[in-house]
Amino acid sequence: MHEEKTTYCRICEPLCGMIATVEDGKLLSLRPDKQNPLSKGFACPKGIAFTEIVNDPDRVLHPLRKNEFGEFEKVSWDTAMSDITSRLGAIHRRDGAGSIGWYFGNPATFSTGHTLWVANFTTLLGTPHVYSAGSQDVNNRFVASHFLYGTPVAAPIPDINRVQFLVIIGANPVVSHGSVMSSPRIRESLQAITNRGGRVLVIDPRRTETAREFEWQPIVPDTDALLLLSLLHVMFAEKLADEDQLAEQSTGIESIKELAAGFAPEVTADRTGIDPHTVRDLARTLVVTDRAAIYGRIGTSLGRAGTLTTALLDIVNLVAGNLDVAGGSMFGDLGIPGQRLGVAALQHVSRFAWNGRRSRVGDLPQVLGTAPASVMAKEMLTPGRGQLKALFVSAGNPVLSVPNGDELSKALGDLELMVSLDFYQNETNAHADYILPTTTMYERSDFLLPFQALFTTPFKQATEAVIPPRGEAREEWEIINELVASLAKQAPLLGGLHLFNKFAGLVGKPWTPTRLSDLVVRIGIGGDRFGLRRGGLTFEKLINKFPHGKIVADNLEPGQLRKIVTHRARKIRLDAPELLAEIDRLERDTDPGYPLRLIGMREIRSENSWQHNAPMLLRGGRTHAARMHPTDAADRGIAEGELISVASRHGQIALPVTLTDDIKQGVVAIPHGWGHNGNGGWTRANDAASNDLGTGGVNVNKLISSDPKDLERLAGMANMTGVPIQVAALDRTSDSIRDRLSASSDMVASGE
Repeated sequence: MHEEKTTYCRICEPLCGMIATVEDGKLLSLRPDKQNPLSKGFACPKGIAFTEIVNDPDRVLHPLRKNEFGEFEKVSWDTAMSDITSRLGAIHRRDGAGSIGWYFGNPATFSTGHTLWVANFTTLLGTPHVYSAGSQDVNNRFVASHFLYGTPVAAPIPDINRVQFLVIIGANPVVSHGSVMSSPRIRESLQAITNRGGRVLVIDPRRTETAREFEWQPIVPDTDALLLLSLLHVMFAEKLADEDQLAEQSTGIESIKELAAGFAPEVTADRTGIDPHTVRDLARTLVVTDRAAIYGRIGTSLGRAGTLTTALLDIVNLVAGNLDVAGGSMFGDLGIPGQRLGVAALQHVSRFAWNGRRSRVGDLPQVLGTAPASVMAKEMLTPGRGQLKALFVSAGNPVLSVPNGDELSKALGDLELMVSLDFYQNETNAHADYILPTTTMYERSDFLLPFQALFTTPFKQATEAVIPPRGEAREEWEIINELVASLAKQAPLLGGLHLFNKFAGLVGKPWTPTRLSDLVVRIGIGGDRFGLRRGGLTFEKLINKFPHGKIVADNLEPGQLRKIVTHRARKIRLDAPELLAEIDRLERDTDPGYPLRLIGMREIRSENSWQHNAPMLLRGGRTHAARMHPTDAADRGIAEGELISVASRHGQIALPVTLTDDIKQGVVAIPHGWGHNGNGGWTRANDAASNDLGTGGVNVNKLISSDPKDLERLAGMANMTGVPIQVAALDRTSDSIRDRLSASSDMVASGE
């Protein structure tokens, strides 16, 4: 008998409502939920295709152990966990917590139990080796917020519902559906701006899917900070800013004035490629337009000075009078009593504060308790106290997502213990001793805590599991509880957590993600405050009474800064010396041997590296290809569809090229997440995007440096945009491209 169950997608941040059709515990199909108050019947191809991932014949459904022949064989959970915990305990006794590490990938963020249980385990264990996909994506947002607001978790988002002039820099929300911003049906929300007489301007090196629908202003990659400084220069030089208001809201404004003084639009035009008149007009429009905002994401994060650029986005909004006001760039409110003091206290007593600990290799600061993933391989390969010898990887594929995957592959092979928690065999866990099968999002309940303050319309939705776990899959938090128990006698703080877990179980109230979520729902905005607020929400009420979700406020509320800022006098701090020192990162990077600039790009039917095995998403003979301007191609004798070599100072790849006018001259765009090399167990992904060089596409991160001196100093993020490259037709290279690529990989893997 068919059942239809209301739930929501947890691939990316909009969390679109879905209806799951289930029969006898099997997921038959997914379709958009028309009754969801925000997504209203919208879902992207990735969400609809997820049935194919849940039921994928390549999915790992039982614990796998690598045997003496290097092949994976099925074993029982008891056998796997007994060996894992025994070996883990021995490593801990011999080398301490500093020899054990954890890497969690992007999907972990979309599971409350996963992220919080990893954080608890690694924090109480006391290891410095905690890594996440955030250092390839978002960590400088947290660091910029730390300097500006005193808390890393304050993230302003554009008030999409009321803004009249929205400037989007380095973001492609029509494809990403919003990043550090949860707004289902975002295309319609953007169109609504122009429908009510407003404007949407997209500033990007590529005419993205978003830019095609609105106004496009090309820009040279990795010059966003220069543009933002020029906007500030105009606002101050033409006395457009309300300086009395700025003095009430912030400190250090004179330092920003001095900083911007040397960046007149006429000075930066040659670098940004944007006409000075255009910059001056943009600055004035941002100030004089009632309800304006500037928003940036990945493209503004991955440059050489990503933290400074991210901070400048907020500072431009502040100086233009558009921060923390209706229709501008606003802050979500969790509605939790005492949240400001709680956040401040947490930073003082934990290692989650910025720079609470620095990496052994590279001396780089941690961000929200995580170290830069780009140095993870070097932490394994560098001998001495604190060398990483045992690694857990959950929901991640860092061999494809972290720079220098060849180096990481070698390092993983030298570990004493590697354990993967995943539902696919991928290029990373091909090196593991064990792969432990985990649930998909439709096999667990959820209420996603990290995104509650990022909804452009305040909203809450919870879901139960719509099907039982397939095979022997388990949730990550359950596996982590076993690891906690195994080290309880050796690590005192983990021992305390283990005793708490045992006591909670004995009294019939085991501590689970659902219990934690219920607590947050009750004390947050719209919650019942444990019965003190009649009609308020609980987790159970969201499930039973509001299965499609509930809007808890019509709009974001202005005036949140005083609730958020933890600096003295509750004022934004603009003159942190560490932040201002990043100005030297803006120097021009010129090298005649590498005249072009590389940028990344999202694809509507890809989600990083883990959705290339779904047939629905591979329809139409998809090809992994670079995008290049026809003029640049003609200058190099390159034709449409031809195989090209792309080389940076750090590596070389080869792939087909697509020629398009929708990209600025001098720029090459290559989608990330590809490079399936046959080591993963996903057959379709290995065969996808084939060409005569092989299958599975190519890993663009081979062009990116993992050298600590090349990482952004404040967030430890790799420079993945504006990277100097050279491009040539494949058959015109001076020697065999295959030999050169092989030699390059061998050099990297050997540490040369």
